[in-house]
Amino acid sequence: MLAPAIADPTERMTSLHAQHAAAVLRLLLLLTHGQRQTAEDLLQETMLRAWQHLDSVPAEADAARRWLLTVARRLVIDGVRRRLNRPAEVHLVDMTWIPGVDDTTGSALASHAVRQALGRLSPAQRSLLCEVYLVGRSPKEVAGRLGMPVGTVKSRTHHALCALRTGLKAA
Repeated sequence: MLAPAIADPTERMTSLHAQHAAAVLRLLLLLTHGQRQTAEDLLQETMLRAWQHLDSVPAEADAARRWLLTVARRLVIDGVRRRLNRPAEVHLVDMTWIPGVDDTTGSALASHAVRQALGRLSPAQRSLLCEVYLVGRSPKEVAGRLGMPVGTVKSRTHHALCALRTGLKAA
């Protein structure tokens, strides 16, 4: 089945996303073992690569889907290789005590609730929140340290804060 020729790059990219994003996301969820945030970041990067190389994306719908799935798979492989070549990160933030202004029972209970909620976050989310809020690094600094775009750091920080809020509501 041939896709209609679209002259406008924005329309073509919109069409590619509408037709293939769900399939690419399904593959990425499978390859990332269900890590939705990572899969969504990789989908975004896949679509960015398609935009950057739009003239290389085949016009035929099935071939375009294969092209996008190949790019997505290669991004996952590159991420795994990058993590294997990077030394393990060690975080020395003490999560057993969160300093407070006063030592009232309310503060102790709040500290306990925050520790519990932080403990339920994924290690990646916890470390990102520690970098930004406890260590005090800017998203740009964190992005440089982790080798990812600033927008990705901001997005992941937002998702981590949402998960922390959800964890605090459950406590």
